[in-house]
Amino acid sequence: MQVAVFNTKPYDRHFLEAANAAQHHTLTFFESRLTLETCALAQQFPAICVFVNDQLTRVVLTKLAEGGTRLLALRCAGFNHVDLAAAQELGMTTVRVPAYSPYAVAEHTLALVLALNRKIYRAYSRVREGNFALEGLLGFDLHGRTVGIIGTGKIGAVTAKILNGFGCQLLAHDPFPNLEVLAFGAQYVALPELLRHADIVTLHCPLLPNTHHLINADTLKHLKPGAMLINTSRGALIDTSAVIRALKSGAIGALGLDVYEEEAGMFFEDLSNAMLQDDVFARLLTFPNVIITGHQAFFTREALTGIAETTLANITAFAEGRHCANSVTLERIKK
Repeated sequence: MQVAVFNTKPYDRHFLEAANAAQHHTLTFFESRLTLETCALAQQFPAICVFVNDQLTRVVLTKLAEGGTRLLALRCAGFNHVDLAAAQELGMTTVRVPAYSPYAVAEHTLALVLALNRKIYRAYSRVREGNFALEGLLGFDLHGRTVGIIGTGKIGAVTAKILNGFGCQLLAHDPFPNLEVLAFGAQYVALPELLRHADIVTLHCPLLPNTHHLINADTLKHLKPGAMLINTSRGALIDTSAVIRALKSGAIGALGLDVYEEEAGMFFEDLSNAMLQDDVFARLLTFPNVIITGHQAFFTREALTGIAETTLANITAFAEGRHCANSVTLERIKK
């Protein structure tokens, strides 16, 4: 099948070509993101392959359909960037990668927690400057601390398992309790209760209309003073402006982000020689108790291999007219 692959870096090409050796599709790679300005590149391609920051709006999808595109292959778990209603109306099939390596994101979550708690980033800079003083580097034992996990799917469950190993007390919030998480001693509670009691809050839920800005000025009123907040899921789960106000007041003690709600066009790019145009993001960078990584939590060999293999298998299933278990429809979302 002819596939236009958008938003690709050298590592994307490497893993996709390796996975395609057994699938035999014809992959055409484009470095640019899929937007209204670039969708003409997909003309005459029956399938396109996109990532988290590509724009699959109704207007873009309409142009893609006019050009002959019938399959939208997402090489990610999230689908909030796709107008699913428009896709279905246009007769397009959408498939995704619901799971690749939950360990990758869960382990990065713990890396952020440990780095923030033990001030690893500050200690690293100090030692390189010959400063071996310990003032300002005081942390706390994770053992015995209460951690609130919002979203207990595959990634949330692995995060719970790791935290259980550290001896943490676990609170969880999810409309669908996970038996595996319960087995680690987690207690499912309402969101306000979780925020009131958790020393660390970590987000692992999908971005849906009802989770957009889940962490906002109102919910932050319930947050335990000085708690740590971690987001390795989707940027728009938090209202960044509200979080900045909470950082300034001390309501949030530390913040770890691997995602940002306005990251499109910024993350995955080298902008080191450009002026940062996002004032909100620039404000976040001024806080000494904030660590931001550029959407790299998924970035392990195992995860990229899994993403590529599942993506190509999804395309093959569509090409052969078989049902794909990884298809995304409005009906499935409502369930």
